[in-house]
Amino acid sequence: MPSPSDIRLPFPASVLRAPKGSAWQRWQIDPEAARPQVSLKSLDPAEKPFSGGDKAADKAAVERLADEIDQLQNVFHPDARYKLLVVLQGTDTAGKDGTVRGVFGRTSPLGVRTVGWKAPSEAERAHDYLWRIHQAMPGNGEIVVFNRSHYEDVLVPVVNGWIDKAQTQQRYAHINDFERLLAETGTVVLKFMLHIGFDEQRQRLQDRIDDPEKHWKFSLGDLEVRKQWGAYQKAYEDFLETTSTPWAPWTVVPANSKTHRNLMVATIVRDTLQRLALRFPPDDPALKNLRVE
Repeated sequence: MPSPSDIRLPFPASVLRAPKGSAWQRWQIDPEAARPQVSLKSLDPAEKPFSGGDKAADKAAVERLADEIDQLQNVFHPDARYKLLVVLQGTDTAGKDGTVRGVFGRTSPLGVRTVGWKAPSEAERAHDYLWRIHQAMPGNGEIVVFNRSHYEDVLVPVVNGWIDKAQTQQRYAHINDFERLLAETGTVVLKFMLHIGFDEQRQRLQDRIDDPEKHWKFSLGDLEVRKQWGAYQKAYEDFLETTSTPWAPWTVVPANSKTHRNLMVATIVRDTLQRLALRFPPDDPALKNLRVE
């Protein structure tokens, strides 16, 4: 992997890093480590490092943050120096849909786009696995939120044995190089792994079964995937260790609490946008003293 000194980003690298001593720092996979050791068992999904201790106050804070993100997006879009890619990755029921609604529900659809990734189509399978991903990248001044992502290609095939270890390592290298290309050409990449516990997933799946209005969210295949919980956790740990880079680090979000999940993601997105020192484009001199009759 290239050293940080080899990377030429058009924005400060500090934009992507958790400040020392912050609530964020413990949950960001250190991109400077040669090979960080990640144990999801040591990261309690029930923790609430960003919470003030009062659920109602936390919910109110999420609402305020959503408004702030909307206001920042109103400058991010015309500024047009950067793009923002937000990756939401997690197991079934981890809360990807809820995070999109809670964090980005106030933003203008003119500058924010969500992409939900499913199994590739026949046409997509005829190309390399990153082909469809690259086409969905944000343009200048645009925010794109991925509900699932290209990391499915180092989860499902790995757990099911469709690719071997050498192919898996090759894909990690592909993804790191791909994200470096994005970052060096102006895309700020924020990657969130929404981390829930085994028992929490059981309850959420049961809720989907018990509530007729949630049946559309449930598939019998979800139960088969749940039987592979341990293998998926190991696959997550492996790619968190290997693909948390200086240009696109990972953050694990303890997500048993839906409110805390939204609070943490919204705070980091807001803070990241603020650090970009956004500005409106220069005034057009032709507008000086112009009067509309």
